[in-house]
Amino acid sequence: MQATVHVFLKPGVLDVQGKAVESALHGLGWSGANDVRIGRLITFDLLASDKTAAETEVMAMCDKLLANPVIESYRVEIA
Repeated sequence: MQATVHVFLKPGVLDVQGKAVESALHGLGWSGANDVRIGRLITFDLLASDKTAAETEVMAMCDKLLANPVIESYRVEIA
């Protein structure tokens, strides 16, 4: 199974990279780009017996390694 994890900062957490990209976009003439947030996309293959088991395993991976649950949220997709 293919696992995809989207990791992003929680609302209210300062996104320094997002602010830098927003500033650069404005400097290049795209002043309509606002509230830019930067995240991570992690993909990998996973051996699992079924989709529910795979999702449970990937969520455990996120809580222990792939995301910092204090300041980040994540979304898991299993295909």
